Amino acid sequence: MNTENKEKILVIDDEPGMREMFRRLLKDSVVLLAKDGYEGIEIVKKEDPDIVISDLKMPKMDGIEVLKNIKEYNSTIPIILITAYATIETAVEAIKIGAYDYITKPFDPDVIEITIKNALQHKRLLDENRYLREKLKAMQEREKIIGESTAMKEVFSLVEKVAPTDATVLIQGESGTGKELIAQAIHKNSLRADKTFLSINCSAFPETLLESELFGYEKGSFTGAVRSKEGLFEAANMGTLFLDEIGEMPPSLQVKLLRVLQDGLILRIGSRRPFTVDVRIISATNKNLKKEVEAGNFREDLFYRINIFTINLPPLRERKEDIPLLLHYFLLKYNKKFSKSVETISPAFMNFLMNYHWPGNVREIENLMERGVLMSEGKQLDISTLPDELRDKSKMEIPSYDTLTFREAKERFEKDYIQSLLKKHEGRVSRAAIEAGMPRPNFYEKLKKYNIPYKKEST
Repeated sequence: MNTENKEKILVIDDEPGMREMFRRLLKDSVVLLAKDGYEGIEIVKKEDPDIVISDLKMPKMDGIEVLKNIKEYNSTIPIILITAYATIETAVEAIKIGAYDYITKPFDPDVIEITIKNALQHKRLLDENRYLREKLKAMQEREKIIGESTAMKEVFSLVEKVAPTDATVLIQGESGTGKELIAQAIHKNSLRADKTFLSINCSAFPETLLESELFGYEKGSFTGAVRSKEGLFEAANMGTLFLDEIGEMPPSLQVKLLRVLQDGLILRIGSRRPFTVDVRIISATNKNLKKEVEAGNFREDLFYRINIFTINLPPLRERKEDIPLLLHYFLLKYNKKFSKSVETISPAFMNFLMNYHWPGNVREIENLMERGVLMSEGKQLDISTLPDELRDKSKMEIPSYDTLTFREAKERFEKDYIQSLLKKHEGRVSRAAIEAGMPRPNFYEKLKKYNIPYKKEST
């Protein structure tokens, strides 16, 4: 029996009959049993249950003492006290100390089930609030999501806001901008981080195969179905499913996806019995889904379901100040992979990389750096490592650089870039800063750093 996704409920009661009754009543959960308060507290520390149900009147340690000890250890665990000897005084005392609820014997099993359901929701809210209050730790995937540009800082800020919630997210961006990395970062900084993250590219499968991959199928449902198979929604239960290129999803599957988002219901191919799943959906597309809706290629109701929270990833040509960081990252990565020791990039090569329009975005720059490091025979990367189709494009007028270090080349480019923007906008700093995608105070700092003359504008 798979217990990974089931809630853990600890029952503390000195009566064997009550413990057995709760074990049967809560058969769909993982039930932990303790015969007294001391044993119960040890189980709390070892198993970290989601809920504790404790009798009030017990030898050795009563329910109030159990409540105090558990709250001191972990204040977020909801504790439900049960007793046949209820008084207003004990009820008030229990609630003041932090009991979630107080139920008297004899009780209706339905009342217990409803109370437990509400307690689980209460705990989840507490966890989310704690998550929001704490400063997010450095993203586990930040070493793969490289960027210090204003545009990328905005992306990181959106990830921090949405990650601790269960909101459905739509990531929009051109191919190669890193949409799956952003999806992984959202998952790893969510309350589902210890659960499964699965992904699928909706454009990579024909319609029938995509349906079976997503929803699974029953044995005998079609030729070749020699056994039942769970789909990705089922496999990702309690975790996150990333639907890449969702704009390519056929209309018939869009209907089934809408049902999952509305009701959490999954229906395997060949089955008549739907079942529920709890999966966070993160989608991505390189299409303009609004235009796809207008053209009748994408359902409007589904668009609004997946577009609750949108993150737009900028193309690399709109955040060129991140290129030196990316180059350095990939240089280190492929030096290690190929046991090379390439240290610098030639000025001519750097100039080409900084001026190239990057239709393949970060994926393309990684491919070029992987090829460059692999082909390099010395300490410096140069234009000779470019593929033939790009080498001709590199034959452009190149500024007269002396042999520079990586840092010097970056600074030379920044200075030339800022000067060219100022010239283009006739010295108007505000317009130059907007085109650079940089706050005006930061642009002024660059002007001062490189001693570039300018006329300060009024704010």
